[in-house]
Amino acid sequence: MITLTVIGVVSVMVVGFCAATQNTEEVAADCVDMNDQLSDGSYAVVDESYCDDDDGNSHYYVGSRGAYHWYYGGSRVGTRVRGGTSLRPSDVNISSRAGREIQRGGFGSRSSSGG
Repeated sequence: MITLTVIGVVSVMVVGFCAATQNTEEVAADCVDMNDQLSDGSYAVVDESYCDDDDGNSHYYVGSRGAYHWYYGGSRVGTRVRGGTSLRPSDVNISSRAGREIQRGGFGSRSSSGG
């Protein structure tokens, strides 16, 4: 009797976990030059290698070539993007438009890949 109860509880937990992980929101990200903002609020999209964050912590890059940052959830038209945020959302899956995984959401897990 106890064994069936344990199996039932574990089954409910597994189903709940699977349901929670499948409902994670997907967010697209673009690497932008934060110094190149037009009056309409759009930013210039640059090659995502400028936003490479191999250390997994830093997401803002300032150098002689400009300030590069991941821009999340915006609408992209040509080489411009707007309507998003530079603040990294939590508990979502984030991928660049080129398909590079930036963050996996749900239960605080996170992953990044280097180039």
